[in-house]
Amino acid sequence: MAKKILVVGPSWVGDMVMAQSLFLTLRHTAPDCLIDVLAPAWSFPLLDRMPEVSNAIAMPLTHGEFGLSARIQLGRQLRSEQYDQAIVLPNSWKSALAPFFAGIPMRTGFLGECRCGLLNDARQLDKSLLTMTVQRFVALALPKDARLPPAYPMPALIVEQAKQQAVIQKFGLTRSVAAPATGRLTAYTPALALCPGAEYGTAKRWPAGYYADVARQKLNQGWQVWLFGSDKDQAVAGQINQMAGGLCTDFTGRTTLAEAVDLLSLADTVVTNDSGLMHVAAALNKTIIALYGSSSPGFTPPLSTKAHILSLNLICSPCFKRECPLYPPEHEAHTHCLTGIRPERVLELIAP
Repeated sequence: MAKKILVVGPSWVGDMVMAQSLFLTLRHTAPDCLIDVLAPAWSFPLLDRMPEVSNAIAMPLTHGEFGLSARIQLGRQLRSEQYDQAIVLPNSWKSALAPFFAGIPMRTGFLGECRCGLLNDARQLDKSLLTMTVQRFVALALPKDARLPPAYPMPALIVEQAKQQAVIQKFGLTRSVAAPATGRLTAYTPALALCPGAEYGTAKRWPAGYYADVARQKLNQGWQVWLFGSDKDQAVAGQINQMAGGLCTDFTGRTTLAEAVDLLSLADTVVTNDSGLMHVAAALNKTIIALYGSSSPGFTPPLSTKAHILSLNLICSPCFKRECPLYPPEHEAHTHCLTGIRPERVLELIAP
């Protein structure tokens, strides 16, 4: 009988993408295993594009919500699934409750928040050895005595052509231009995707003016420029588009996560802050220029061989702060780790 595994998934877009490396590792070691993922409902469009996942189960609680009774009830509801193992990716105490009350015989996760009683395959996390988030995820798929740090497969989201065609039609996109003489579609128009948002804070956001400089240059070269992000990113996307002459296609706040993934799969190059969409673009095998400021490319890099990482490695970074903590005499955070990455450097990495 195939081994049944329940993975308690993370609550961030980027982490959920990186969790696919865990799913791939599980399938490599046990090709017939069935992997169910307990995760926020918003993450289902990502899980739907991971062939390794058998079922997605909605976590009924929001990120940070304790909900003890709801977690106990959820665990009891999952008992009928008769899982052989649970792998708990979040390090919180509450995230291990459902597998415990589901009676899953093997419950794997890293020690944290005094949850030894909830996990019976508890691992000690050596952060100096497992320096990357993806390594920590994959290590939980392996035996305790496995050699670390582990090798990890690259995430690879699968987008069906029918879904691509659906977003092309919905948003009225064109991938080619018509020759003036015949009217036939003869020339492919490349698309540059810009992802100027970062949920964590401004210390991870490359300046809007720099994004606009890149957009103007590529528009002048005949490229399409698409802006991506949530409704929280509409203001900065509006600034970029205004500075670029209003010629960008602004998708911020207009798409579901599923549509954003399918649209990104159509882009040729992606310029992005360290964000969830960066990891999505990497898993779609896009050419990426990833901009790092307060965060570390050594901890959560884009998992792709086609990624170009730009980081100045200043003495003050990575600080992992939401807002730049350093202030010059004029009392404005300087964010030199990002402002020092000039648009010209990014443009050099984009194909003509």
